[in-house]
Amino acid sequence: MSSSTVPPIPGLSALESLSWSIPGLREDPSMCIRCRSAQLLCGKPVCPILVRYNAFAQTLPMVSGRDLSGSSPPGLFVGRYGYPKVSIGPLLSAEHGSTELLDTPEDWVGRPVAEVVGFRTGLVRGTSPIRVTDAEKSIPLLEDLQLLGIAAESAESETHFRRAPRGHLAMSDSAPPFGPSAPIEKFRLDVRRVDPHLDRLTSDTDANARVAVGELYQRGVRVSRIQRAFSIGTLGRSGRRRIVPTRWSITAVDDLLSKRNLEKIRLFPELSEILLYRLTALDNRWFLAFLPGAYRYESIEAWYPNTLWNPDTENIVIMGDHEGHDGRTTYAAIGGCYYAARLATSEALLQLGRQAGVVVLREVHPGEILPLGVWNVREYVRAALQHPPERLATLAELSAKIRDTFAIPLERWLRASAVLHDARTQRRLDDWLTAGPPEHAPAAS
Repeated sequence: MSSSTVPPIPGLSALESLSWSIPGLREDPSMCIRCRSAQLLCGKPVCPILVRYNAFAQTLPMVSGRDLSGSSPPGLFVGRYGYPKVSIGPLLSAEHGSTELLDTPEDWVGRPVAEVVGFRTGLVRGTSPIRVTDAEKSIPLLEDLQLLGIAAESAESETHFRRAPRGHLAMSDSAPPFGPSAPIEKFRLDVRRVDPHLDRLTSDTDANARVAVGELYQRGVRVSRIQRAFSIGTLGRSGRRRIVPTRWSITAVDDLLSKRNLEKIRLFPELSEILLYRLTALDNRWFLAFLPGAYRYESIEAWYPNTLWNPDTENIVIMGDHEGHDGRTTYAAIGGCYYAARLATSEALLQLGRQAGVVVLREVHPGEILPLGVWNVREYVRAALQHPPERLATLAELSAKIRDTFAIPLERWLRASAVLHDARTQRRLDDWLTAGPPEHAPAAS
């Protein structure tokens, strides 16, 4: 059954197929995958794909009235439209008590899409405009949100909106979705306990953001919590703190942390065998290979027709990006997913105590019906890497595993992969050292 006939959430009507033309898509089938609504490469004022999936949001229950009393997971959101003047606000639930699960992506692995979306549709976003350079100013709502950003547990709140929140499900390929929103007129927050690590780094105005993010990670603070504190401008040196749109803060933290890990990994001995990890989840097939040799990294995605970022009804679109031993200086073409998977695989290499070539292959089937955020990539790659690996001796065995795992032919993956091409065609110094002298070479005197 195609994705165009599958209801995205039980109880909602099926979505009709994408019936309008996206300019330039025929000439560049990868356009939507590269854009993912972030750059509007098609030239339309809004993303046609997200309009399609937002259509069912009008059926979501609306919050009645202008007052909301309940608990924040804790959660907050910083928009990016209008930058450098953006919209900030808390994510609020009408439930009281512990609502942490509603904004903790690390705990969503293994749950169906409908359940994850259900967590998010009940979260109302309050909004208020602010300049990103105002992170250190004494603004009452901002101070409340910065306290919320370092909270260790759910926080009780009372909110009075300027108007009743509108029933709209906001979706992004970077951040998890959330429900209706409305401008805040009054906001009262009761944070009972803050995370001591976040609190200490918030008070440290001499540590730059990179150092603060790394120290929090080293002390075991969850990545989603670090991203939240980073976004609301609580980390960094005095005078240089900034409010960062949620979409950007997620990728920035993944990038900073993976670079930190790679500084250590590049000093490790090289892996001496091929390790393979596989996982199928949310109609995605994951194939993660660690190859002998120096560190290099590649992430490739193949989107089937009628999947989220491939509105084409006939053709599979494959797109990826890679980096060599020294990393990259330009933004990856496939966006935040690249950095999320790089963080997860770097954690596994740290645990192994080895450097290796890393290949992440992802085949996305029509069950990928909604944008859930890059947590989906980070956490499912982490989950795959928790399983014992398959140990392979040759690249021929690895090729056979690719053929067995995916519906897409092996040849298409090999054409798309720079790291696999390098592994298959480049001879290593060890190959020459272990091969011995040529058969007819004269004996040494």
